[in-house]
Amino acid sequence: MRKIINQPEAMVNEMLEGILAAHSSELTCANDDQRCIVKKQLQPGKVGIATGGGSGHLPLFLGYVGEGMLDGCSVGGVFQSPGADQMFEVTKTIEQGAGVLYIYGNYSGDCMNFDMAAEMADMEGIQVEQVIGTDDVASGEKGKEDRRRGVAGIFFVYKTAGACAAAGKSLAEVKAVADKANANTRTMGVALSPCTIPEAGKPTFTIADGGMEIGMGIHGEPGVRKGQLQSADAIVDEMLAPILEDLPYESGDEVAVLMNGLGATPQEELYVMYRRVHEILKERGIHVFHVYVGEFATSMEMAGASISLLKLDEELKLYLARPANTPFFSQVQLG
Repeated sequence: MRKIINQPEAMVNEMLEGILAAHSSELTCANDDQRCIVKKQLQPGKVGIATGGGSGHLPLFLGYVGEGMLDGCSVGGVFQSPGADQMFEVTKTIEQGAGVLYIYGNYSGDCMNFDMAAEMADMEGIQVEQVIGTDDVASGEKGKEDRRRGVAGIFFVYKTAGACAAAGKSLAEVKAVADKANANTRTMGVALSPCTIPEAGKPTFTIADGGMEIGMGIHGEPGVRKGQLQSADAIVDEMLAPILEDLPYESGDEVAVLMNGLGATPQEELYVMYRRVHEILKERGIHVFHVYVGEFATSMEMAGASISLLKLDEELKLYLARPANTPFFSQVQLG
């Protein structure tokens, strides 16, 4: 293991100390617990939006706490769910009189702990609704979307729901927008190398030299096909086909595209991949409203990428276009 850290078991806490020190004007922690990250300036009367998940995926999850997006995030160890108590502390802090929406990925630990946090919030008289990200086409067949993992496409749910909440909409309205964004987002990934959890000290899975795995999850969950590394165009063709067929996306649709690096993929390679995505969408008569290229949901130092498409209607386009500003993501008004 070659990582720039001190003690492996201290990495998450020291990372959080660094983030809070670097972004002290924007972020703070709830109940003096640095695993409970909240926006420093909360807006009275606004629906609060909370997320949470394991470390190792920056800028997911805590990187999207900020103006126009999320209000709080509970942080777990590397690839580990945060505790229900931490989720509850975030909930209490960000509740500003309009209720709280939880948005998180479809992983058993997160689902269990967010459910427990929601029960604790209910006992305190805090209204909570939940939306579970399920955008990963590789992890569940069509018709069983509720079994799918939440991966990079959850960014679109954060962005649209966050803008809706910032516009002063009710908890029911914000949840409806988040549900719609989730239902219209599809993602597929490819991994070229494993990653190492610091406390484990060795890779969590293996990929053969010169190989790749289509559909692998962000924690190393099994994909749909292993094989030799192919050209960028061939990889994109294989990744994009099941995305387009699943919803399906059709000629005349308008979409947003998220071209996401998993931690060790140069942006040059992401743009080579997007070139082919653009070609295919153009051939299909699908109009691209906006493209995001970079690291939005990583897996430590994993080499690879994911492609996410969000099918837009006028409401989702309105909220996607709104400005946002967080320590890890900034957007001016689009269009």
